Amino acid sequence: MNPDRRARALSSLRGSAVGDAFGACFDDVINHGALRSRTLLPGPWLWTDDTQMACSIFAVLNAHGRIDQEVLARSFAEHYDIYRRYGPGTSRILRLMRQKGYHWGELARQARGGRGSWGNGAAMRVAPLGAWFADDLDRVVEEATASAVVTHTHPDAVAGAVAVAVAAALSSAQPHVRGVELLDAVAARTPRGSVRSKIREARFVSDSSTAAAELGVGHETSALDTVPFCLWVVANHGHDFADSCWTAASAGGDSDTTCAIIGGIVGAGPGIDVVPPDWLTRCEPLPEWATATIPLL
Repeated sequence: MNPDRRARALSSLRGSAVGDAFGACFDDVINHGALRSRTLLPGPWLWTDDTQMACSIFAVLNAHGRIDQEVLARSFAEHYDIYRRYGPGTSRILRLMRQKGYHWGELARQARGGRGSWGNGAAMRVAPLGAWFADDLDRVVEEATASAVVTHTHPDAVAGAVAVAVAAALSSAQPHVRGVELLDAVAARTPRGSVRSKIREARFVSDSSTAAAELGVGHETSALDTVPFCLWVVANHGHDFADSCWTAASAGGDSDTTCAIIGGIVGAGPGIDVVPPDWLTRCEPLPEWATATIPLL
């Protein structure tokens, strides 16, 4: 095991968990006053399926040093927890795998009438993978693709996962790359298609309100209407973990997922205090099964 890779990925995973749990606080309209005043809610902040699945990504890398799709699928199914608010498509896949023994490949291809899911689920969990392979962007693309198709086979979903993973890798290994330069660098590694085109459109957006309106904030829970906005926030606010998450949550939409993606990318950056300590103490801790050094079989 490469200790540097593990440390980078664990930092990203913690950032993703904190972002996820923070964003989930604002799904309830009762908390919107705190959102407007940027007042932190008391803990514990509980994370969602975004973190539950990111934990499996980290655990598989920690045990195998690469994405073993069979092991990853088993981990997703084994740790499926209905109370973590999974999307209906992924929930169906994991329930059928665990209860009926169906193979992930068959189930993933069935989504959306055989087109495969274009949801943001593959993107929301992948940032630790980008941090893990930050020294090899070609490998980031390859492994992110492998991790995505276990549940999301549509090209948009795969492209969204690749884009987030590349952004996390750049945050970790090239933190000086920001703004338009970051968006261009991510787009250059993202597969051709709608997601890459929208990331390139993001470079011309100047404020968060316009970004939310033109790029989308996950109302459709698709990669296309989630990932470009997250990358815009990172490009423009990524020097500050708290400001990034507040900006995303204030835009509304699928805020636990947008903040999880942003938190995972920013959390991959160098420095021991990337995530504010008072945010970490409020967040539900990561599960022991995810961070243990015992091999995942």
